[in-house]
Amino acid sequence: MRTTTENPSPAIAGENQMRAVVAHGPGDVRIEERARPVPEAGEVLLALEWGGICGSDISYWKKGASGTASLTHPLVLGHEFAGRVAALGSHVTGLREGQPVTVHPARLMGDGVLPERIAGRTNLYPHVRYFGSAAFVPHTDGGFSEYRAVPAAQIRPLPDGVSTEQGALAEPLAVALHAVGRVPDLRGRTVLVNGCGPIGSLVVAAARYRGAGRVVAADLASSSLAVARAMGADETYDISVGDGLPEDVDVAFEASGAPAALGPVLRATARGGMLVQVGNLPGTPAAATLGDLVTREITWIGSYRFVDEIDDALRALADGLDVSPLITHRFPLDRAEEALAVAADPESGSSKVMLRLTTDS
Repeated sequence: MRTTTENPSPAIAGENQMRAVVAHGPGDVRIEERARPVPEAGEVLLALEWGGICGSDISYWKKGASGTASLTHPLVLGHEFAGRVAALGSHVTGLREGQPVTVHPARLMGDGVLPERIAGRTNLYPHVRYFGSAAFVPHTDGGFSEYRAVPAAQIRPLPDGVSTEQGALAEPLAVALHAVGRVPDLRGRTVLVNGCGPIGSLVVAAARYRGAGRVVAADLASSSLAVARAMGADETYDISVGDGLPEDVDVAFEASGAPAALGPVLRATARGGMLVQVGNLPGTPAAATLGDLVTREITWIGSYRFVDEIDDALRALADGLDVSPLITHRFPLDRAEEALAVAADPESGSSKVMLRLTTDS
């Protein structure tokens, strides 16, 4: 891990500086000193405290790309983060300095108009700037830094009793709640979650929170299954030791993103049941066994990011939904490369790896 100061200037010193985790290309992530941002009109300056490492952060670090988005210049990583209001730009009301908050990481570009058939489903809008994403040039810097200026409309105050560490996980919990919300009613239903990484384990918790009757989880890693149990799974199936999936589940959530899993998950889904695809499937051709989709009349639907479920996530956290079992590792900001390596290593036993973004106690 290199700590650098890019193009240092006498005007950037002391209190005007901050550190940030910056991806430059495959295998090249650096801790850099940058100018502390000043909030413009309509913006809020956040003093950040916690960030959660996501698969896209790992991908930018390892490959210099995530999905179809590739780095063309350095990018500050991170779209799961929370902290406290440090300063308010002009024309910002309803927030106060010191207030704990998290952030909705998506901002629509252009007029935001959607076809009537998907009205309100802003997660499907084709032009969205997302924190920590290289989808646009210039890229949209994320929040793995000590400070970040954020449009006030993207700020979400944390409810009483919800810490900033919990608040940093509101974004992935929102992804899970959106996936669960793709099913009209989970109350009393038998649910399978295949793939128990951080999102899959949060789907377990979200399904339980939404009233599922029985939740079973499957994965290749015993450590992931332990997290899923702690997040509310009634039963777990270890595929690595030959466990087969249960039969006749009402709703299956496929969270591994592995094409080879589709056949077994479809077979586990009851006739007339529903399969929600949460894990990102490859963007290239891949073999998969799909016959049961037709012969069992299974409804197979996708789930992508979220709309406003981050607000639901904060309510769920305030209601007592416990995300703490998900957190397996914590690292300070200056050990970000080590944190990324642990998060990427299937042998590390990690689930959600957190970065402490401030040096304050």
